[in-house]
Amino acid sequence: QVQLVESGGGLVQAGGSLRLSCAASGRTIGNYATGWFRQAPGKEREFVAAISSISWSGSTTSYSDSVKGRFTISRDNAKNTVFLQMDRLKPEDTAVYHCAAKVGYSNTAHDDAYAYWGQGAQVAVSS
Repeated sequence: QVQLVESGGGLVQAGGSLRLSCAASGRTIGNYATGWFRQAPGKEREFVAAISSISWSGSTTSYSDSVKGRFTISRDNAKNTVFLQMDRLKPEDTAVYHCAAKVGYSNTAHDDAYAYWGQGAQVAVSS
């Protein structure tokens, strides 16, 4: 099975940028759809972005409305890593961010479809 480890979290001022990494081991991450989810204190976990597994036609990406246009999900197959580039950060982006992987092509926003999870990375955005 695939193991996932997030890194790159931290504290940043509003309007700043961070890049989260999700390093995979044990399996090739390109064979999995991979998503980013976040959970703020006292709130339910929510979908952020996802990228489908590799297919003959390439990959597709999807984003929540709250991050669309500010966040970008990508994958580096040589590094077996998925990234989340976060620009124009807002205080409401403060949360623990988890990457997750699922077997199959679909980059669904439903967290219960993802079987493999990382431990999370804290992102804090000050106003």
